[in-house]
Amino acid sequence: MTSSVVLAILVTSIATYLSRFLGVVSAEKIKETSKIFRWFNCLAYSTLAALITRIIIFPSGLLSEIDYLIRIIVIVLSIGVFYLTKKNLVYPTLFSAIMLSLFSTYL
Repeated sequence: MTSSVVLAILVTSIATYLSRFLGVVSAEKIKETSKIFRWFNCLAYSTLAALITRIIIFPSGLLSEIDYLIRIIVIVLSIGVFYLTKKNLVYPTLFSAIMLSLFSTYL
């Protein structure tokens, strides 16, 4: 079992770093203002938005035990923190984790 775990870690690491290396090599020739770059950027953001929406609407695990209203309140407050901190992602992420745990414990 130990050798299969090590093999799985090795294979996934190679796949991850190989794809990142190929991305760096191929990205040198792509201009940031090109249509293909903008398309990939939109694709990445839309995928992220879909995943976040799925987590909020159809949560799994412990998050599924938290009421929808609490989740929506935390989202709205986190968006406010995002804009108050000049679009910094660290503060709303920490804020949302803290608020979600506080609301789920005390409400």
